[in-house]
Amino acid sequence: MSGKLIALTGATGFIGRHLLRALSARGYRVRVLLRRPVEVPEGASGAVVGDLARPMNMAAALTGADAVVHSAGLAHAMSGAPEDDFRSSNTEATRHLAEAAQRAKVGRFVFLSSIRAQSGPSASSPLSETDAPAPTDAYGRSKLAAEQALAEIGLDWVALRPVLVYGAGVKGNMAALLRLARSPYPLPLASLTGRRSLVSLESLTEAVVTVLESPSPLKRPLIVADPDPLTLPEMMSALRTGLGRNPGLLPCPVPLIGLACRATGREASFDRLAGSLIARAEGLTALGWRPAQETREGLAALARGENG
Repeated sequence: MSGKLIALTGATGFIGRHLLRALSARGYRVRVLLRRPVEVPEGASGAVVGDLARPMNMAAALTGADAVVHSAGLAHAMSGAPEDDFRSSNTEATRHLAEAAQRAKVGRFVFLSSIRAQSGPSASSPLSETDAPAPTDAYGRSKLAAEQALAEIGLDWVALRPVLVYGAGVKGNMAALLRLARSPYPLPLASLTGRRSLVSLESLTEAVVTVLESPSPLKRPLIVADPDPLTLPEMMSALRTGLGRNPGLLPCPVPLIGLACRATGREASFDRLAGSLIARAEGLTALGWRPAQETREGLAALARGENG
C-alpha cells in the first residue's frame, strides 16, 4: 500500500474497531476521530477529538487525508430511538462531515450505510443496487437520507450497504444465535426455509479496501453481501460445526415457532432472521471485490472464536 492517510470515524464501534486494525495492518495510516478524550486506539497513527454534531475540529481531522471512512452513527439496535435522533446522528452528522471533507479536498468519502437504506427486514425477491430504495423504519430512512446528502454535495463518495454483519464481538440477532448454538438442547428450527445474505467483518473490510483503491469516481451505493445466502437452520448448523457439535435441529411447524416467539417477546427478531433477504453485491464484484471467506466457514470460525 502507498501509506494513504485515512480519516476514520466510529473507531471504537463493532465495525470501526476491526477496520482500524485491518487498515493499519495493510499499510494505511489511520487518523481516528474520537468524541471524547480517551486513549488512542491501537493501530491509529493519530487522533482528533471532536463531535460530528458540532464539527469544530473537522479541519484538523481531515487535513491531508486521502479518504474518509465514516462508520460512526446510531445503530439499528437502538430501535426505540426517536426518528429525530436517527436523523441527527446518521443523516446530518454525515452531511456535516462530508461538507468538511469537500472543503479539505479529501479524495473519497466512504460511508458505511446499510441494506436497510434499501429494504425492510425481509424482501420477496433478491435485492440489487438498481432497485428503488424502500426503507421501512427510521434507521433505514436516515441512512438513505445520508446517501442522498452525499450525492448533493458533489464530492467523490460511495455508500456501502452491508447486510447483517457478523464477526468477533457481534451483538444483536447474531449474538442471540451464538447463544442458541452453545445451548445443549436440540432446537426446533429445521423447518425454516427463508434465506438471508450475511457478510463477515473480514469481507466488509475487503469491500472498504476495494472502494478506497478504485481508480475511477464511484458516486453511488454498493451492496455488500456474501454470494451464498443461508437459511436459519444452515446458519445454526455452521455455528454448531464450529463448536464441534452436531446440528441438533428438529422440524416444527413454522406458525408454532412464530407463536412461541410472540409469547416471549421475540417476534421482531424471529421475523428478521426467519424471513428472506437476499442481496447481490453485483456492483462491488464488478470492481474486483471478493468475499474473504465462504459464509459457512466464517460462521464456524466465529463460533470457535467466541467459544474460546
